[in-house]
Amino acid sequence: MGRLFGTNGVRGVVNKELTVEKVTNIAAACGAYLGKKIALGRDGRTSSPMFRSASISGLLSVGCSVLDVGILPTPALQFSVKHFKLDGGLMVTASHNPPEFNGLKVMADDGLEVSRQQETEIEDLIFSGGPQLSVWDKIGTIEKRVAIQPYNESILSHVDSRLVGEAGLRVAIDPGNGVTALTAPEIARNLGCKVYTINVNIDGRFPSRESEPRPENLDGLRILVEASEADVGVAFDGDGDRSIFIDEKTEVHWGDRSFALVAKEFMAKNPGASVATPVSSSRVIDDVVTAGGGQVIWTPVGSVDVSRLMIGKGIMLGGEENGGIMYGPHLQVRDGSMALALVLEIMAKSKRPLSELFGELPQYAQIKDKVPCPHELKERLLEALRTSVDAPRVETIDGLKLWYPDGSWILIRPSGTEPVFRLYAEAENSERVSDLIEEHKALVGSIIDSLN
Repeated sequence: MGRLFGTNGVRGVVNKELTVEKVTNIAAACGAYLGKKIALGRDGRTSSPMFRSASISGLLSVGCSVLDVGILPTPALQFSVKHFKLDGGLMVTASHNPPEFNGLKVMADDGLEVSRQQETEIEDLIFSGGPQLSVWDKIGTIEKRVAIQPYNESILSHVDSRLVGEAGLRVAIDPGNGVTALTAPEIARNLGCKVYTINVNIDGRFPSRESEPRPENLDGLRILVEASEADVGVAFDGDGDRSIFIDEKTEVHWGDRSFALVAKEFMAKNPGASVATPVSSSRVIDDVVTAGGGQVIWTPVGSVDVSRLMIGKGIMLGGEENGGIMYGPHLQVRDGSMALALVLEIMAKSKRPLSELFGELPQYAQIKDKVPCPHELKERLLEALRTSVDAPRVETIDGLKLWYPDGSWILIRPSGTEPVFRLYAEAENSERVSDLIEEHKALVGSIIDSLN
């Protein structure tokens, strides 16, 4: 990772790792680097109004015209950059991180997050003294603009609204006190669904559950699905670029399975197409895409890498195991609300329960875990792991991915946003995947102890 940028943007604990001064300087550098017309959005975190003001100050100081699109999901901000033909965008958000965090995601003129090379060039500008400031009569201006409505309309244009409406689907939605409360329920209603909601009050403390939707914190949504007899439940992360689905039997499905469901339908319509996904994704993606005559292009973990690869190779579908689906006909960025619309269309077309649709996909046992690791130890830990692991096949696209003869694998990589090492394991059965996690979790822990 860079000196400021992590896997997805710049993040840190508010007023410790991320201060008003730092945000102002980053925004000024981004404005000077990207161009004169910049969209600015924010999520519902308690510190986001403060960092919104700091971002505006930084942008204005280098002569940028700021289009303030207010509180909205990250993909809506990204859509607005392209829709309004701007030079770039800044989103004040820490995505799924705990409430004490905040950050900035930086968008280029195509609405995608800036490339890794562009991140480095922005960092160079900051650490070389910062951009030249404008004289008093060249300071930029602020304009407020509504962006959610055209964003919602774009999503609706990419699915068969009539077909979904005729299906009469019942949808349970949990934005988790995040900003998708402003988009997902309205999109589902406009598709003719009966909508039931929980945790739709935007609250940056995330009092109802953690901002990251995981099976262990979605009991409220499970109860809502059961009580409302919903056909599908969906939970979003704090800034709305990721979604996790629950079927009518209240079973939670990891993001790579909902991505596989979308990929299966996409391959039926586009046989032979390529699909992009990180090395952390399940084998089920490769199974589905290969069955459709296509090819999976593997990337490092991070939506930046997937999105940029999609643009570079003209790929129209990408996705991540964490629930981020990138649908190119709309925009090659993670978009939880777009994913919801696609899944609803698949359900309406099939006229079958969601549990059956998921049940048709190849099944693998998975475990995802993490080990605390200070940022300053990450590089040394990764180097030590390279000399400590023993596997027939080792991939180094991102961290270490170890493959074994029985088809099982484990990925060990440093988080780009949190002081942890993440472990992703998959196997044919739960016993094997548990053994993989326990063995390598112990190995990571012992190396950290020795480094300390």
